[in-house]
Amino acid sequence: MPLALAGRDIIGIAQTGTGKTAAFALPILHHLATKRIPAERKSCRVLVLSPTRELSSQILDSFRAYGRHVAVTSALAIGGVPMGKQVRALLGGVDVLVATPGRLLDLVQSNALRLNRVDYLVLDEADRMLDMGFIHDIRRIMAKLPAQRQTLLFSATMPQAVAELAAAMLRNPAKVAVTPVASTVDRVTQRIVHVDRQGKSAVLADLLRDEPIDRALVFTRTKHGADKLVRGLGKARIRAEAIHGNKSQSQRERVLAAFRQGRLRILVATDIAARGIDVEGISHVVNYDLPNEPESYVHRIGRTARAGASGTAISLCDADEMPYLRSIEKLIRMSLPATNQRSGPVRTTQSATKPRRSRSRPGAENRHHNGGASGQPRNRQQNSGRAGPDKTPGATDFGSSGGRHAHAGHSAVAGHPAQDLSRVAFLNRGIQPRRDSAASPIDWSEKTWRRKS
Repeated sequence: MPLALAGRDIIGIAQTGTGKTAAFALPILHHLATKRIPAERKSCRVLVLSPTRELSSQILDSFRAYGRHVAVTSALAIGGVPMGKQVRALLGGVDVLVATPGRLLDLVQSNALRLNRVDYLVLDEADRMLDMGFIHDIRRIMAKLPAQRQTLLFSATMPQAVAELAAAMLRNPAKVAVTPVASTVDRVTQRIVHVDRQGKSAVLADLLRDEPIDRALVFTRTKHGADKLVRGLGKARIRAEAIHGNKSQSQRERVLAAFRQGRLRILVATDIAARGIDVEGISHVVNYDLPNEPESYVHRIGRTARAGASGTAISLCDADEMPYLRSIEKLIRMSLPATNQRSGPVRTTQSATKPRRSRSRPGAENRHHNGGASGQPRNRQQNSGRAGPDKTPGATDFGSSGGRHAHAGHSAVAGHPAQDLSRVAFLNRGIQPRRDSAASPIDWSEKTWRRKS
């Protein structure tokens, strides 16, 4: 805060739940209160960008709560809702605008907002915005901002892409790092349950019944998986609701309100909620699907044990997710206690050995439609030793076996006369014979067949 109050550009690295919102909101509110400048039409003095609608709403609520005794105007610009109300809110100008990048550009392009009066720019959860593909939108926004401004960038991690973005946006920034992403909250009790993939939903239902749960947040990897899990829990008579990017804004707000007020006990979410849900009283976080990015595990379990409370994080791990579990344990530098509820032993190798596919040609195995013995060898010379040119070619049966040639000489059906096998290799190569091939003898001494002159 002292650095922000002094007007320095700042890079703040801290995991979720460590008070980043207050770290930038309070100094900005102080500046707005001490430097009273009327906002111009269709403009804002403070621009806060965040990756998700839920996080944007929470940031605006924080500004309004912290500045309830300060006459500060504010507005929210997010997708999923009609733009008309947001356009009307910006007509007279606002002090604080909290927005997602996509909707902000929509407002700028429709001439409902101008960015040339921004004094303070905040990028919250910058790494998440880059992960979601907002880098090009952010660069377009940067090009419309004035050069003289204070920029505050906050991120839970510092990958190379975030470092490059910070170098292009900030001027001589001060870097403040608190609680690196590899650390988890000490008050969270973590454990792993090894399960079979097909038995995950049943194990989850048992956990939700047996655990002393006040509110539980269940994470899945995909939107379809979240909806499918809610239906499965409903069949087990456990009420749950899902929140993800395919839900409308009104649906997401309704579900979140019910979860905050305690009317909904189980909330199923994708990683869109990992950094966008700040709900008090979450006693359990359940990873139904382990995240493929180990940093996301830390953000997920950070939804519980907030504000000095304790919490429990349970992760269901099937055989295919063992590499994800190893990456998580490597990141947090600890081995998580585990119980086994699989039908077989827990796999410890990096990946399961895949069965080798047969490369044999169609004639190399038994394909006789009448259940005969094993097929003939593919080697042409072996076949030629049994059936020479003096045998009658063309005796092969091209019956209606769906393209599978039956050789009666090897048939298990009694009473069939022995027939010529000289053309087995010819058929195994998948080459259709000439119609007049039976009328002319074949020279088997050459590597390629040719008709005698």
